[in-house]
Amino acid sequence: MGKTYDVAVIVGSLRKDSINRKVANALSELAPAGLKLAVVEIGQLSMYNQDLDDNPPAAWTEFRARIKAADAVLFVTPEYNRSVPAALKNAIDVGSRPYGKSAWNGKPGAVVSASPGAVGGFGANHHLRQSLVFLNVPAMAQPEVYIGGADKLFDESGKLVNEGTRKFLQGFMNAYGAWVEANLRA
Repeated sequence: MGKTYDVAVIVGSLRKDSINRKVANALSELAPAGLKLAVVEIGQLSMYNQDLDDNPPAAWTEFRARIKAADAVLFVTPEYNRSVPAALKNAIDVGSRPYGKSAWNGKPGAVVSASPGAVGGFGANHHLRQSLVFLNVPAMAQPEVYIGGADKLFDESGKLVNEGTRKFLQGFMNAYGAWVEANLRA
């Protein structure tokens, strides 16, 4: 990787002690040298309302500009009721509007889901991928990442302590780096 790519990381959970934020931090530490990951906050975004598109809230404008400036996107999300959290869906909607001016368009992406449950957010992962198809975000298909039992993988300071998971996520990040580079060269 000759260039450094700016990756906007969207964490679906707003919780202060979010497992998914811990996963995002671990992914950042494991990223190859050519990827610079930065979490883009979504909790400040008011609910999307098309009536506001002519005079959008400052938080929407800043969010859209940040996503547009990124080379790629990485979503790290829990599963709520077999789908993504409302805050994440709202961020997707805010970034995709006004119609025809989507900030997401063409950005190579990937989805990671983590949960204390056994299936690791499988439903949210796949539901999010459906939206990414519409948004023209080429989402990396393999390796898939569903991290079950994620509440037991970190120490009290939020550091990933499970070596098997670390090795798996390192492989994922290497594949994602190649995916970003290949899609931005195309």
